[in-house]
Amino acid sequence: PTCLLCFKMSRELTQRQSSYQLLCGAMKAVILIGGPQIGTRFRPLSLELPQPLFPIAGAPILQHHIEACAKLPEVREILLIGLYQQGREMSRFIQDMTREYSVPIRYLQEYCPLGTAGGIYHFRDQILRGNPRAFFVIHSDVCCDFPVEEMAEFHSSTSGGQGFVMLGVEVTVCLSVCLCWV
Repeated sequence: PTCLLCFKMSRELTQRQSSYQLLCGAMKAVILIGGPQIGTRFRPLSLELPQPLFPIAGAPILQHHIEACAKLPEVREILLIGLYQQGREMSRFIQDMTREYSVPIRYLQEYCPLGTAGGIYHFRDQILRGNPRAFFVIHSDVCCDFPVEEMAEFHSSTSGGQGFVMLGVEVTVCLSVCLCWV
């Protein structure tokens, strides 16, 4: 409800200024969660529960990603991009995580499988809304320590905030965590 109110009032000058002050220089996190047609390796488990909500180490795998991103005080919004229908489980999860980590989380549903670059391109206006100085892109099926703080510090100190930093994860399929400065 708070996000909808801010969006509806964004035409007023004072609201635009406060939204700009809130997000300018801030970062966003983009978590790519895929869709039900992708997670076939976990069937029949994935028929009842979306793969990003599978419990890993006592919590849904997606919660580990959100927790890592929320540790950065500069992260002002977390965007989830995927093809899952936003059912009860996903909606409840997003509400719980928003409340627990005090960071707005929004789900952006793809109309068809767009792939990594396609999802980012399709929702580029949503990602860049508020003029963030950077955004993280993380695949939801990657399990690691998520050194996002170290990546942000490294990037700021070595490149002056230009370009991107990519962290590869050693697995059988090429997956990565990427920090982009805009």
